Amino acid sequence: MNAFHYAFKVKDIASTRKFYVEMLACTEGRSTEHWIDFDFFGHQLTGHVSDNIPPLDYCGKVDGIKVPIPHFGCLLTVAQFETLQQTFEKHDIEFVVKPQIRYAGKPGEQRTMFVFDFSGNPLEFKAFSDEREVFSK
Repeated sequence: MNAFHYAFKVKDIASTRKFYVEMLACTEGRSTEHWIDFDFFGHQLTGHVSDNIPPLDYCGKVDGIKVPIPHFGCLLTVAQFETLQQTFEKHDIEFVVKPQIRYAGKPGEQRTMFVFDFSGNPLEFKAFSDEREVFSK
């Protein structure tokens, strides 16, 4: 198994569970009153409750668009991306970066979108037009 584990700060368990289970359809794993695990598209994601969530820095600039750093997310299929986009739209989730195509007509062409979870953590979701071009230059 080659999956990553990522632990991050969240404001509370209830809103974190709502976002990751209801919006992203993640399966919930173990949890306590202080942390919660999810199967995040085959990876282990752990939210830890904190009252010290630092402000974001929009220092990232990709294809002319400022993006929040740090952020995390997942590479999806085009069908998964479109389904997730529809879920966000249905639930009035505001896009930090609206769904768009980046690097159109070039190697690595991809759909991308950014949202905040209910703790203010930025997530990016991508879908490559050709999955073989994930690391294309």
